[in-house]
Formats: sequence, C-alpha cells, structure tokens
Amino acid sequence: MTKMQRIVLASRPDGQPSPENFRLESSYLSEAGPGEMQVRTIWMSLDPYMRGRMDDAKSYADPVPIDGTMEAGCVAEVMTSNNDRFAPGDIVVGPVGWASHGVTDGVGYRKVDASIAPISTALGVLGMPGMTAWVGLNDIGQAKAGETIVVSAATGAVGSLVGQLAKAKNMRVIGVAGGAEKCAYAVEELGYDVCLDHRAGDVKELRAQMAEAAPKGVDVYYENVGGKTLEAVLPLMNTFGRIPVCGMIAWYSGQGVAEAMRLPAAWRAILTKRLRVQGFIIFDHYDRVGAFASEVAPMVASGRIRYRESVTEGLENAPEAFMNLLKGGNFGKQLVRVGDDP
Repeated sequence: MTKMQRIVLASRPDGQPSPENFRLESSYLSEAGPGEMQVRTIWMSLDPYMRGRMDDAKSYADPVPIDGTMEAGCVAEVMTSNNDRFAPGDIVVGPVGWASHGVTDGVGYRKVDASIAPISTALGVLGMPGMTAWVGLNDIGQAKAGETIVVSAATGAVGSLVGQLAKAKNMRVIGVAGGAEKCAYAVEELGYDVCLDHRAGDVKELRAQMAEAAPKGVDVYYENVGGKTLEAVLPLMNTFGRIPVCGMIAWYSGQGVAEAMRLPAAWRAILTKRLRVQGFIIFDHYDRVGAFASEVAPMVASGRIRYRESVTEGLENAPEAFMNLLKGGNFGKQLVRVGDDP
C-alpha cells in the first residue's frame, strides 16, 4: 500500500493563522474504486482565499471542517485509473488538497499540456490566478487602450499578469507592491510604467505618489488587497471608473479593520464618481476559460508574458509558507513542491 501525508485544519485561527492551526497526518492511500483514480501530488498551490476557508463563516464556499484536509488546487500524476477520461501517467490539475496523494472520481480535473509551458504554470499564470487576472481586467474592469490602471499586489500571481495584459492593451500601468525589490521587478521585468512601495510611507504619501504617477486620474483599479492602497486610490478615480474586486488580503485576518477608511467616505466616492465596483469569484466565469487560454497561452509560450514562482519544498512546510504568503512574503506565485516533477 502507498503511504500518504496530508495537512488538516486542527483548529480555527483567531486573527493571523499560527502553526497550531495545522496538523500533519500520515496514513495509507485508499484503492481506486469504479470510475476513480489514484493521483500523486507534484505541485500544490497556496492562495490567499484559503484563509477564508479556515473560518466557520458563511461565504461563497463551505469552510474546511475541523480535522478536514486543507483545500488546494494541485498538479498531480495519475498512478492508477478506473476512469475512462484519464490514464496512468497523465498529468492533471485538480483539487487534491494539502495532501501527497488522493483518490478522486475526476470531477474538477483536467489534463495539463506540458508542451506549452512547465506544468507548474497550470496553478499560476495558465491556471486559476491567470484566468482571474484576465477576467477581472477584461470582463469586470472593461479596460481600454489609453486608460490608466492601478494594480495592487502588482507582482503577485494575479497582479503580475494583470499588469502585463494591461500594457499589451497600451494602458498606463501603475503597480503597488511591498518593497523596493518587488517594485523594481514590476518595472524592469513586467513592464509597469511605475510601481509604488506601499511600505515606504503612510496613506497620504502613497496617494501623493499615485497622483503624480497618474496625472489624468485612474480609470481602473484592480483590487487585490484593500487596506491603505484602496484608501489611497479611491479619491483619484475618474468618473465612471471601474473597480474589479478580486481580494482583500490586508483584512483577511482582521488586522487593520479598525483603522480602515469609514464606509461613508468610500460610499460617497462611489456615488459621486459613479464608480462601478464589482466583486467576482472566478468559478462563476469558467465559461471564459477557452477565450482566456487562446489569448494568454501563446503569450506565455512565446515568452511575451513573464511569470515568477516562489517554491517551498515539502508538504510539511506548507503551513509556514502559507502564513508567510498572507504577510506578503512571497514573490510571484506561491507553490509547494510535494513530489518529483516528471
């Protein structure tokens, strides 16, 4: 029998997650039943949305139960298969979770074409984060040539693609990131016109720098973080501007909420400038996966789109990497290498 490991939710966090909220367990992999297959995880994705799944609160998806396996998208290799759609040796992407192996009926899984790009990209630039960037920019943000866009978390898995796709549309692209190294990468490697360091000053300083970088105002704000970046950009939005709301990582664990901009001030900006503010969850837009892939996959294959990955080795180190991710410690797409990449 095959030994496997998984990381379960041991307790619900109060504020920032801590190591005590996770537990590593070992067991044996079950046999595949009719229509099922056994898979071994190669790459595991870590994403900010996972913090919300740790809370027992009503949301767009059910929370992870106590003692349940933490949820994650993974790239895996099919070991054995009783499923007509998949054969042993196939490389697939699907919701294995924080686990070294799994047994699945294949629902939610698809094959990965390794000829386009490294298979890890199925969790990043050519996966859920990439599609989130594309849908948010085009369908929700309705970005147009000649406009100005501000992208928060500009070098993250989503933001880095948003910025590059916006430049490809001939927009003026302003990024906001944490630290001089990330800002330099955004400009020198990703093609941003300007990137501002949100750690270098307070809200007023960030707003002043943003106003200087966007003399014609801001037409689209791609929202990944909330916090002081949102507070800085709202007064600079142009009339009829658009704000696709992808995430709010600055507030996920409750920090900074008490000091945040008051709702009446934000509401007034939305009203008086006739802003369109729309939250979106990517699984509502999977009908767009074909259009996304047809545009972005050739750009990745040709090298026109650049991407960066932060890799943590070993499933047992996933909790530490996840806690670091929530504090902005990753650089690019955060992955965990769980098994050998064939």
